[in-house]
Amino acid sequence: MKPLLRVVLIVDALILLGFGVLFLLTPWTLLYDALQLVQAQPALIGQAFGVVLAGFAWLALRAAFDGALTATVGRTAGHVNWIAGVLMLVWLIGLHKPQLTGFGQLVAGAVAACLVIIGLGGARLAGRVKLRDKALALEAAAQEREARLAVKARRDEPVVYSKPVFSPASHTSPEPGEVPVERVKPAVTPDTTVQAQQAASVERAEQAGQARRAARDEAADAQRPPLRG
Repeated sequence: MKPLLRVVLIVDALILLGFGVLFLLTPWTLLYDALQLVQAQPALIGQAFGVVLAGFAWLALRAAFDGALTATVGRTAGHVNWIAGVLMLVWLIGLHKPQLTGFGQLVAGAVAACLVIIGLGGARLAGRVKLRDKALALEAAAQEREARLAVKARRDEPVVYSKPVFSPASHTSPEPGEVPVERVKPAVTPDTTVQAQQAASVERAEQAGQARRAARDEAADAQRPPLRG
C-alpha cells in the first residue's frame, strides 16, 4: 500500500504544482482568456496563492520519498483535495459561479471530480498505511521487550560448575608418526589418603608382631639347658 500512496502523492504534487504555476501567471491576461478562466483580482492575491500551492507541491513530493512523512502528509493532502473538489462542485453546479463557457465548465467539473477521487483514495490509503506502521512498531517493541526479558533471565540464572572427571590413562607408547599426548593423572581424594594411611598402620602392626614373636623365640632357645650324655 505504501508504494501506491507514494504514487498518489506524486500525482498530488504535480496537480498542486500545475495550479501553483497557473496562479503565479495571474497577470498574464492573454493566457487566462485563451483558457477561458477567470483571473484573480488583484493579481497579487493570485500570485501569493500560487506560491502557497507550489510549497504544498514540494511538501507532497518530499513525503513521497521520505517514509516518515508519507502517511501523515498523504492523509492531510487527501482530505484537502477532496474538500477542495467538493467546494468547486458546489460553486459550479449549485451557485453557477463563476460564469464560464461550456468548455470551461467541463474542464472545471473534471478537475473537481478528479480532486475528489484522488483525495478520498489518498486519505484512505494513508489511513491504512498509518495503521500498518503502528502495528509494525508495536510488534517490534514487543520483540525487543521479549529479548530484554530473555537476556535478564539468562543473567539471573545461577551458574552451575561441573566437576571434571578424568579417566585413568593407560601408559602406552605412541605409534610411529603420532604426537605423544600427556596424560592427566587423577587427583588424589581424601578417601584415598585415609585408606593408604590405614593400610600403612596395619602393615606396621604386622611387622611389630612378627618382631615380638622372633624375639620371644630367641629368648626361649637361650634359656633351654644343653643335653648331657
